[in-house]
Amino acid sequence: QLQASGGGLVQPGGSLRLSCAASVRIFSTHNTAWFRQAPGKEREFVAVIRSGGSGGRTYYSDSVKGRFTISRDNAKNTLYLQMNSLRPEDTAVYYCAASQGILSSIRVVNAYGTWGQGTLVTVSS
Repeated sequence: QLQASGGGLVQPGGSLRLSCAASVRIFSTHNTAWFRQAPGKEREFVAVIRSGGSGGRTYYSDSVKGRFTISRDNAKNTLYLQMNSLRPEDTAVYYCAASQGILSSIRVVNAYGTWGQGTLVTVSS
């Protein structure tokens, strides 16, 4: 299971760090990712770290590249998303997810079978 936390209200230009705790060790075998869903919109890919067995490379959506950083702490079984220079359009419920999918599927919502419960991020003045 995955448990996301760290959401809240932040002003434009501010920073926030999300956490996702895993109940079992999955980072060596699973790609772990963040997705988000804004009101009235479909869930979209944000960032992913490939499994340790696949090299652990990171990928980002164009909309967050250079502002967000995905990372993980293997010892704590925790995935993070550091979000800087936040914008109102970043407002959404953020979900962590895990998948054993291949490289071509890492941005695809339906490729992920394990999801956290979501944490709300609101960027507003």
